[in-house]
Amino acid sequence: MRRSYAVLAGAAGALLTGALALAVPASASSDGGDQGFTIKDPRITESSGLAASHLHPGIYWTHNDSNDGPYIYAVDSATGRTVATVTLSGIGTPRDVEAISIGPDHQIYVGDIGDNLGGKWPYVWIYRLPEPKVLKDQTIRATQYVVKYSDGARNAESLLVHPRTGRVYIIDKKEEGGHLYEGPAELSSTGTNVFEPVAVVDLWATDAAFSPNGRRLVVRGYFGGIDYDWNGGRIKRRGMLDVPLQGQGESVTYSADGSKLMYGSEGKDSAVVAKDAPGGGAGDSDATSQSGSSSGGGFGTATNGRLKTGAVAVAVVAAALFGLRRLRRRG
Repeated sequence: MRRSYAVLAGAAGALLTGALALAVPASASSDGGDQGFTIKDPRITESSGLAASHLHPGIYWTHNDSNDGPYIYAVDSATGRTVATVTLSGIGTPRDVEAISIGPDHQIYVGDIGDNLGGKWPYVWIYRLPEPKVLKDQTIRATQYVVKYSDGARNAESLLVHPRTGRVYIIDKKEEGGHLYEGPAELSSTGTNVFEPVAVVDLWATDAAFSPNGRRLVVRGYFGGIDYDWNGGRIKRRGMLDVPLQGQGESVTYSADGSKLMYGSEGKDSAVVAKDAPGGGAGDSDATSQSGSSSGGGFGTATNGRLKTGAVAVAVVAAALFGLRRLRRRG
């Protein structure tokens, strides 16, 4: 992310405090699955990615955005405390780590795919390492992959790995909407991996995730989100997500059982908010997804009849969005 966003995060955080208290109940989801939690590690001040562990129930992997190092953190959702810090070896110096995803065979993928120069770096990196079987502070050797886009450099914050095929995808971050980029069938650690655009994504995307069965794709932004049928990569939009208002919403992941969507945000003592996953969590249900606006990049709104709350939230979000656009022009 651009450093100017941090300025907005402080201002937006202050503006959104009242709306958050109204729009997001203390327990955002009440039955089954993982619940929300607060990240309590003082080292984690820019949590930019989130991934549910495949080996350790209730554990979520996260990382800082930049100015940290080659680290990922295992956070216990029951307490919000870090139970393991993993140092990645065998890679260069991370530049702008924005996303984390877990693929088949318990492989963790870390996306060093942000571009603070707004799409000027000729390449970005992905790191892959096995999820540790034992949660303890340790160093694990990772494989580093060089990534380029077929249509030129760009900023991105969304990295996702299909849970069945293991294919890696990236969604670029553009205010007017971006594209889903598909990587090679198998990443090469010796050559350059060229990612090709395969579908339009109608959102200013900050993160994305596959359902555990790989049949659904969810994409979030700062103020809204979209639920898609994966449809073999020919994504088909189902509806809007009920994205919580957060000071700087940067991440989303399914819970391990697929019943919840976990939404994370940057900042000290940042909250991870749990919402019921669309389609009842199975990832392939015909049930209507959680709905807000029908517009492509619309604002996520609180549902269940909280009309006054929604009106307040939308007003605050509009102010925050206006400020962010002004910062982008000056950046």
